[in-house]
Amino acid sequence: MGDWSALGEAVNVYNFAPIHIGSHTVVSQFSYLCTGSHDYTREEMPLIHAPIDIGAQAWIAADVFIGPGVCIPDGAVIAARSVVTKSLPDKWAVYGGHPCRWIKPRLRPLPTSQ
Repeated sequence: MGDWSALGEAVNVYNFAPIHIGSHTVVSQFSYLCTGSHDYTREEMPLIHAPIDIGAQAWIAADVFIGPGVCIPDGAVIAARSVVTKSLPDKWAVYGGHPCRWIKPRLRPLPTSQ
């Protein structure tokens, strides 16, 4: 988990595989980061798992489900209650829905003077 990142209240981190969260990223309350599932194509339904990678400066809004093997790019915003089962392609974009899809670009913040 990167610097200045946060997990909200009651985030479920189901980590059979590694989960990487970049810096300045927020995973909001009641979201579910799920690295495990079952191979339903086999009679014994064995456990399968794959890592999750969430980039820097991203916001995962409330009650989002992120499935095994998903990559969320830098600067992405995932709308509340979205279901993400496939990696998302574009950095600095807003996504949402069930299934999760591209909605619009996200503007990069301007640098602040110090």
